Amino acid sequence: MVKFSFSLPDDVVEVSRRLRAAGGEAYLVGGAVRDLLRGVPAGDFDLATNLLPEQTAKSFPSSVPTGIEHGTITVWLNDRCQGKGFEITTYRGEGTYSDGRHPDQVIFMSRIEDDLARRDFTINAMALNPLTLQLVDPFDGQKDLIARLIRAVGDPKVRFCEDGLRSMRAIRFATCLDFNIDANTLAAISETLHTVEKVSIERLRDEFLKLLTAEKPSRGIELMRTTGLLAIILPELLEGVDLHQNHFHMFDVYQHTLAATDAAEGRTARLAALFHDIAKPRTAQQKPDIPGEHTFYRHDSVGAALTDVILRRLKFSNDEREKIVGLVAHHMFWYDPAWSDGSVRRFVRRIGTENLDDIYELRRADIIARGKGEDPSIELEPLQQRVVNVLEQSRAMKITDLAVNGKDVMEVLRVAPSPRVGEVLEQLLERVLEDPSLNHRERLLSLISEYTTPNSKL
Repeated sequence: MVKFSFSLPDDVVEVSRRLRAAGGEAYLVGGAVRDLLRGVPAGDFDLATNLLPEQTAKSFPSSVPTGIEHGTITVWLNDRCQGKGFEITTYRGEGTYSDGRHPDQVIFMSRIEDDLARRDFTINAMALNPLTLQLVDPFDGQKDLIARLIRAVGDPKVRFCEDGLRSMRAIRFATCLDFNIDANTLAAISETLHTVEKVSIERLRDEFLKLLTAEKPSRGIELMRTTGLLAIILPELLEGVDLHQNHFHMFDVYQHTLAATDAAEGRTARLAALFHDIAKPRTAQQKPDIPGEHTFYRHDSVGAALTDVILRRLKFSNDEREKIVGLVAHHMFWYDPAWSDGSVRRFVRRIGTENLDDIYELRRADIIARGKGEDPSIELEPLQQRVVNVLEQSRAMKITDLAVNGKDVMEVLRVAPSPRVGEVLEQLLERVLEDPSLNHRERLLSLISEYTTPNSKL
């Protein structure tokens, strides 16, 4: 055993003391141990013990059986679940995994080494005694941490056949930690794809989203492609491999997409970058006068529709799906200084003021990913400054910003609720976008009275 000198939070030590006082063992396990050994702040502190859940619960005033079928309870040091809770799990072994995700049987064990033997990767199969700061490391996880290596515990094919999510976790860890994957472990991913297909799309999506938080997610996406995982989770990206674009781009569609994803900052902009050219392969047309070059007419609108389908399949929330689809739909804007102020306001209205930062970031990433060394600020800063100036004059960008509402329209025109009311409000907004000074109640009421027939214009 190895002993270390770092300190742990007082509440972690206190939980461990209570488990020891009850006659049991206490070890920190999982990601907290890995992070402590890497010298980075640990997240959640999960503990393992040889005590059974009912024995553990007796040492704490508050506990909840959060995973009792797997021997896990959450405990609190104070009454009524106050403060931070700690997950404590009884040492366990596991039987077969018929569904490719969950063990058919859990067997409680008496030794921490037996508990560590069921874990996925060596860097996650270490345990730290919070009271003595001694490390239990039966699979050389510390050595692999130093070597920056992801290696399965035992036979990688067995590990991946037990739980299909482990393949994605291997690639996610390698990408986010900037580690390599052991050759045998990497080869086993391609050999166990049938188990990945059993995993729910939500769990695969969540691992993929964690991968996208890496500094360079392209490395993980490329590992997904070469192992076959990308064909299961996001096959549409494969359509862009080796599809040459044109002289404006250094890379094929796939490599351009990866470069844009790396360059984009923030979850929303990064997801939009991943999907912004998703329909280029489906809209590609050979340029008749330049062999090998392509045009991609309407790839933005076709891509928005395709992105919507993909995000529904991956079960994203409605709000996030709609935001990303909107960014893909509008990413092909081209600013001209000759735009009138009204044109700028219409641009802002299409994008939405709440989406401006993300559309700018998407365009910045798109320019960088052309691979031509262009400075995005040359294209973006004039538009950004123009938008700031125009918004200072007026922020009436949507119907709800108007000084009148649907009820006013119905009262002035003496009509019942109908699509006609919306049409009037849309025309009023168009007038206000062109001339913000019109957005006063009396002026707009006067304009409404001019809308006397369904076909008349304000």
